[in-house]
Amino acid sequence: MCTALLPQVSGPVAAGVREVLARLDTPLQLAVAGRIKSGKSTLVNSIIGRRVAPTDVGECTRLVTRFQYGTVDRIEVVLKDGNRTTIPFAPDGGVPAELGLDIDTVSHLEAYLTSALLADITVIDTPGLGSLDAASVSRTDALLGTPGAAPAGGESEDGTTEMDPVSRFAVAGAEAVIYVFTQSVRADDTAVLTSFTAATASREAGPVNALAVLNKADTVPPESVAGAEGSVARAARLLAAEQAAVLRPRVADVLPLIGLLAETAETGAFTAGDAEALRALAGVDPGMFSAMTMAADLFTMMDAPVDPATRIRLLQLLDLYGIGQAVAIIREDPAISAGELRRRLLDASGLAELRRRLGEVFRSRADGIKASAALASLASLAAASTDWAERQRIHDAIEVLLQRPEAHQLRLMEALTLVTSRSVAMPDDLATEILTLGGSTRPDEQLGLAGADQATLQQAALDRAGWWRSYASFGATPAQSRVAHVVHRAYFLLWQELKGDVPAAAPGTLGRPPRPAGEDWRS
Repeated sequence: MCTALLPQVSGPVAAGVREVLARLDTPLQLAVAGRIKSGKSTLVNSIIGRRVAPTDVGECTRLVTRFQYGTVDRIEVVLKDGNRTTIPFAPDGGVPAELGLDIDTVSHLEAYLTSALLADITVIDTPGLGSLDAASVSRTDALLGTPGAAPAGGESEDGTTEMDPVSRFAVAGAEAVIYVFTQSVRADDTAVLTSFTAATASREAGPVNALAVLNKADTVPPESVAGAEGSVARAARLLAAEQAAVLRPRVADVLPLIGLLAETAETGAFTAGDAEALRALAGVDPGMFSAMTMAADLFTMMDAPVDPATRIRLLQLLDLYGIGQAVAIIREDPAISAGELRRRLLDASGLAELRRRLGEVFRSRADGIKASAALASLASLAAASTDWAERQRIHDAIEVLLQRPEAHQLRLMEALTLVTSRSVAMPDDLATEILTLGGSTRPDEQLGLAGADQATLQQAALDRAGWWRSYASFGATPAQSRVAHVVHRAYFLLWQELKGDVPAAAPGTLGRPPRPAGEDWRS
């Protein structure tokens, strides 16, 4: 559609269409955002599977870094004047803490990695909320493309922390976002998610393009969460569920994560030597070991069959909670191998569930997210045009595309956006049902019937399809009716898929289900 429009529109609009085309041809842009010290870079490393993002304070932690797939590992330093200089990764495999350049001349970093995990998602590491100084602001303007300098992150009039300009660019430059927080969300956390917009259009965060992570889940005191029953893991899960209720409908889900444990186990930092040190600690008297793990200084100073330097390393890799978990695993299975111990620590971190949800919310719908944002961009280009005929030409092209059967996923995403932004008011129970339907790619989760058998899921999908069709015809406002028709169609296609009539779309594709007889797509 974009290609067909290019010769039919004026120069300025054509330039915008070409920009939309360029963005469609790149992997999904996923920003990792959050407050300073929330563990964003640790999460980035866990997602990528390599310890590449700097976690210690340095020049590079004040810059946006885009991690993307490349045939050769390298870092391109993008300067404010548009020039680029290539530098190698540090000897430890990460982004160097210092660039060897005048940082005032630097715009941002482009890091290329031969990681297959980056083949379909570009991960953008951002500085933390309120973490930048005034000099960093001026470096950002060229990257942002905004007139004038924005204020540095700091306290707003209502006492909350504003997002710094570099982080604002990185989030605005993304089509999807993972928001990282610790303990519980604050007013400024929800404000950031509210202000999130995709680079290709002003589209608010919602279940289509946003996830949140409760990081450092091992620091949640069990006594602070009702029903935790003394379990840190249970407390983290319950707190994540509470925070999900606060952040919805801005995010698809809130997932607990022990970021340091995930990074250590996933990036290869955990070695056989570390496993042997933990095995030695497992032999310490349980009462003495409990005293050692009450505080970091006690752990390093008390007598133990492991030297202090090794214990400091274990703290850096696992922290006290991870050390305690590892020792408990070894005591239960003294013959456990180093590889199996690493795998169990990875399971305890919560990374597997995060990756599953990343696949469902982002990877499997990447094309749909990008296409939906692209259509919104084109609509914005049309609105900005002063030529009535040109505006109509673009709107007609969009309407023709949306009438195609394979465009239904775009309609469902648009319905989700309309409902979550409250552009279309829906009763709370119906809005929740729409969010559930669009928040996953697993039929049982879409229907709110996790673990149900195939026959039950089929009947539920058919029943809901019929109910939403009736609601669209009777009792709904015109705006609600348009959303209801889309939801009805989604349930109908889900019913067909469960019956086996329609092959499930390949991950990342829109699929091409057949149009049922008698249904008018223009409704």
